[in-house]
Amino acid sequence: MSNFWNNALMYPAAELITAMTGSTVLIGTLLHRPVKLIMDNQSAAPVVLYVSYDGGATLIQFHTFPAAEAMIIDDDLYTLSQGASFYGNGAASGSFSISYFFVKE
Repeated sequence: MSNFWNNALMYPAAELITAMTGSTVLIGTLLHRPVKLIMDNQSAAPVVLYVSYDGGATLIQFHTFPAAEAMIIDDDLYTLSQGASFYGNGAASGSFSISYFFVKE
């Protein structure tokens, strides 16, 4: 059995969180490449989540989150690119949050 040391450390990034307004709003932009990601609809209404790699010119519909649904992407792989922006569209009944960890060596 091989034994190795991984000197990479996982750091939390600042939470991306925005209140839903009934229109498409910017939730935030990834400042680092995430390795673990939590997407949390904290509102009482469904939220459609979009991802954009060009500053919002093109929105890729990713997932419709029912009220109070959360999703965890946890496979220790680089999941999305640094600079990816998230947008949400849901009734004005709460916020949408994206929290993530990134690796720093």
